[in-house]
Parts: sequence; C-alpha cells; structure tokens
Amino acid sequence: MKHHSGMVEVITGSMFCGKTDELIRRLRRATIARQKVQVFKPVIDNRYAVEKVTSHAGSEYAAVPIQAARQLLTYLDKDTTVVAIDEAQFFDEDIVPMVQEMANKGLRVILAGLDTDFRGEPFGPMPRLMSQAEIVDKLHAICMVCGELACRTQRLVNGRPAHYHDPVVIVGAAELYEARCRQHHVVPRD
Repeated sequence: MKHHSGMVEVITGSMFCGKTDELIRRLRRATIARQKVQVFKPVIDNRYAVEKVTSHAGSEYAAVPIQAARQLLTYLDKDTTVVAIDEAQFFDEDIVPMVQEMANKGLRVILAGLDTDFRGEPFGPMPRLMSQAEIVDKLHAICMVCGELACRTQRLVNGRPAHYHDPVVIVGAAELYEARCRQHHVVPRD
C-alpha cells in the first residue's frame, strides 16, 4: 500500500528509553498494513546482531547495516513505502538530505536515535532531523540514581562519570551507560 504523501517521524531520547522498541512497534504495524518496509542501521552498531535492529529489551527486526547515509538510496527497493533507520545519530550529515529526498518521493521515513550525547549536547544530525520532521516523539527512561524521569545518557568509565573530553562515540550498552535525570547527570570538565 502506497502513502498519499511522504513524512518523517523521529523517535528520540536517552539510552534505555525504548526508542528501538517503539521503532519496531511501528514497523510491525506497517507490516500488518501490508506496507513494504526496509530497515537500515549504521555498521558501527554491532552490539547485539549485525543484520538486525535489537532493543535492550530483546525485540528485534531484520535490518541492512550501511556505512554511510548515501548508501540508503542504493539499497532502497522500488516498492518500499516505509523506511526505518535506527541509531540515526551515528550517520554523517548526508542523512538529512537523504531523508528529505525519500519523504519528498512519498515514503514514510521513521528514524530512531539519541538526541544528545553523553555530555548532554546535541548528537550528530539529530537536531536537523528533528527540526525537519512532521512528528517527533521524545521518550524518557528512568534515572538509575533517583528513579525520576531520565532525559540524559551517562557514560561511565570504571564506574565513574566519563570526562567531557573523552571520545563522543563509544558503542556500548548497560556496561558503559546509564539513564540519568538532569540533576544526576555528571560530566566533569577538569
């Protein structure tokens, strides 16, 4: 089934807030509606499975790993109506015009990704993707310190907060990261 017009949906928030679970939920609904779905993810995300998007809770969906955003159009089938991209923050800025091009061609494009990095700063192309999307859903996790709503991702190194000048991209899960609220998110600068 074709869409009448294209659109961009962004699912965002901190780690452990359920972004990938929500992405998979939307993909399953699109599949039930007999829409042709294709899913992509960055090659760098090899935490659980190379050719699947997998949530921390264990949900999974088949996906094509790609190195760069420009490859999206190479792998896109003619009859696809829904394109999903997980971990969008890891792609280069070329993802923004690629997503707009697909939506302009009438595709429904669903992206999931972190809105901020471990420092609490905007992550990669996510701010531009969010600003150009028709729908943006920001999900929240639970702070591992106080149990309040968490909107930040805390990176830990040997159980202590990572330093501000540490590398931005280090792929990991619960062994390196925690969800934290604003009050308990700590990023030392000295």
